[in-house]
Amino acid sequence: QVHVLESGGGLVQAGGSLRLSCAASGLTFRWYNMGWFRQAPGKERDFVAAITGSTGTTAYKDSVKGRFTISRDNAKNTVNLQMNSLKPEDTAVYYCAADGPRRWELSSDKSDYDYWGQGTQVTVSS
Repeated sequence: QVHVLESGGGLVQAGGSLRLSCAASGLTFRWYNMGWFRQAPGKERDFVAAITGSTGTTAYKDSVKGRFTISRDNAKNTVNLQMNSLKPEDTAVYYCAADGPRRWELSSDKSDYDYWGQGTQVTVSS
């Protein structure tokens, strides 16, 4: 059984930083591309960032480029999202998701992701 669990959310002032972590189990982690999505109240769940399973190729939503960094540790089955220069519009529930196995290209389409965590709340105050 696959489990995906996010941690690290919280309340931060605008301009601050947070680091989200995601731990996955029950799958061959290096075979899965991993993504972060977010959902603000009353809005669709949107793509934030993704990273391939073995090469570490990354992709980002335009509005977070230069501020957020996704990384992974295949030895620990974890993926992280370092968020700097946070803005109030970054406020959302952040979800970690796994896409695979063995997909060669990164996807920003949430329907391509097979396994999801429960989400962690990030609130950025102005």
